[in-house]
Amino acid sequence: MQKTTKNNWKAPRGKIAYIMSRFPHLPEVFILREMEALKAMGWQIELYPLIRQKQSVVHKEAGSWIERARWLPFVSPAIIKTNIRTLGRTPGRYLSTWTKALWENRISLRALIKTMVLLPKSFYAAELMKDQGIDHIHAHFATHPALSAWIIHRMTGIPYSITVHAHDIFAHKAMLGTKLKDAAFIAAISDFNRNYLSEKLGSRIRHKMYIVRCGITPGHYDRPIKAWRPSQRFELITTGSLQPYKGQKDLVKACALLRDTGLDFRCRIIGEGEERQALEKLIDSHQLDNHVILLGAKTQDEVATLLKTAHCYVQPSIIMPSGKMEGIPVALMEAMAAGLPVVATAISGIPELVRRKETGYTLAPGAPRQLATLIEQVHHHPDQAVKRAENARWLVMNEFNIKKNAQRLSHLFSKHVNF
Repeated sequence: MQKTTKNNWKAPRGKIAYIMSRFPHLPEVFILREMEALKAMGWQIELYPLIRQKQSVVHKEAGSWIERARWLPFVSPAIIKTNIRTLGRTPGRYLSTWTKALWENRISLRALIKTMVLLPKSFYAAELMKDQGIDHIHAHFATHPALSAWIIHRMTGIPYSITVHAHDIFAHKAMLGTKLKDAAFIAAISDFNRNYLSEKLGSRIRHKMYIVRCGITPGHYDRPIKAWRPSQRFELITTGSLQPYKGQKDLVKACALLRDTGLDFRCRIIGEGEERQALEKLIDSHQLDNHVILLGAKTQDEVATLLKTAHCYVQPSIIMPSGKMEGIPVALMEAMAAGLPVVATAISGIPELVRRKETGYTLAPGAPRQLATLIEQVHHHPDQAVKRAENARWLVMNEFNIKKNAQRLSHLFSKHVNF
């Protein structure tokens, strides 16, 4: 635990190694915020990304983390030597770890190949973390970051925990039970996730699961909440990587319906990704060039500025055939903190944030016509929309505040790990 001397000097807390798939990954600003908050509390955070993400837009807060991160290749002379040395010292544990990891990932060829690539690197990371005096490992996402944490734990005994989000438990289930069962604790971003995993894996998992929300920094988004004037062009906005499960195609279709009603509006879509060309074609085919604009990737500061110019935020997410879907989008939290009325599909943990008739407007996924109707309702009934926006801001500030939720995670580290 943190100690305080008579001079009010706070002794450093333990060393936590953070593992995530990619860094710096623009959509995963919630991990960056969490690390910053924990660092401010005195935790020593060491960063071990599996992949160094190359992207043109980077959050300015990521700069110092990029410089100090442990960028490990997937193969190198040092990694080969470490694996040979580990095999010689602990052949039984080394081989059984390989065997168990490969066997449990056999259900997916893609997962199996990635596991084979990840194993040697993780054995090397295990040696580095032991030498570095890492006290605990925290993995964001139950996929390969959790697998790496599990391997390191097997080889060193360093305990680990996992934050589970969305696709990592809904769509990618290889070895999921083992990774969760061996974790010291599991942080779930929603009650939906906790209930889902409890139903799938039983009470042995539920008793070690705690709700730790992702969060926002309130000061970035604060603004007066006020109704728009009928004479104004109605400004819609949405933020998210351009991927199928984000449902931006449904939003474009809803915009075509809104245009046909004669509503004076503009819809701006923030984000970049694989769906860009498909969205451009859809916008063109509906002749929406004057109504729908793709803004590309933006930093969190740029997003905060753009939110101040909007009247309504839309989150049209869907559930993919594979089961892939949202957890609770941080972009929704940001919009609500900025005082915007929000319209969102009621999937996964979203209803815990966007509460029908209380903090926003909800609908079933894959329903462009209903989406257009709700947007019209927001436009035509500004007083009602503003009231819900006020409730939404209060909810976000109290339950989805990054400082408060980082404190919960800090408490779990202190409670479950012996430093």
